[in-house]
Amino acid sequence: MLKPVSPFSAGVAMRCPRCGKGKLYDGLLKITDRCTVCDLDLSAEDSGDGAVAFVTLIIGGIAVGVALWMEGAFAPPLWVHWVVLLPLILGGSLLATRWFKATLVALQFCRRSEDYKENNGKSEDD
Repeated sequence: MLKPVSPFSAGVAMRCPRCGKGKLYDGLLKITDRCTVCDLDLSAEDSGDGAVAFVTLIIGGIAVGVALWMEGAFAPPLWVHWVVLLPLILGGSLLATRWFKATLVALQFCRRSEDYKENNGKSEDD
């Protein structure tokens, strides 16, 4: 029996939500079909647009704050804003989306496995 893994530690580490060791991603944002360590089927896992919505709001707020601070403190030309903010927005969005998506997948797995135990292995349709 596997020791339970915290969904938040699995999400931040971007690892399998069951064993905490196997890679969660097969590419930039594509969830792998199966865990290479515990053979968990991850093909049906989907976090939807939840991660992207959170990331958009968070990174957008940070970018606006940095832009306002830069304008108030230094009043740089517009191209300086682009040079500073574009990497912040793109890099921050990609990294944060991976973290948030992995955490949402781990939370979904954790919640579904509790439902599975409560129903003694039977689906709600049975």
